[in-house]
Amino acid sequence: MNKKIINTSSAPAPIGPYSQAVLAGGMLFISGQIAIKPGTADMITGDIKSETEQVMDNINAILSGAGLTFSNVVKTTIFITDMSFFSAVNEVYGKYFDRDFPARETVAVKELPKNVHVEISMIATV
Repeated sequence: MNKKIINTSSAPAPIGPYSQAVLAGGMLFISGQIAIKPGTADMITGDIKSETEQVMDNINAILSGAGLTFSNVVKTTIFITDMSFFSAVNEVYGKYFDRDFPARETVAVKELPKNVHVEISMIATV
């Protein structure tokens, strides 16, 4: 199987041994993104909506780096540290899609890297 690593400076550099995304078999697998501002180590904190917007902007940059858009996304996984964030995350998330929303699950977890409150990964088709 051929695979291509997608890496763009418009999204945060990986903080571990993984790629921003991998293109394989006509699918783009985007690693979980957190609210790190690209080109810096700055974390977007303060409120869940701001965190989610930064996460979605990071994912948008990775999609763009692969020549894709949110309309190519078929599957999303959202991790949040508290289900009370669900509505706010959902509100921000929904603004990035026009219609034909991808399949999705939202999972509450105990904690996430760098003590963020939301992490999102996606799978897109080419």
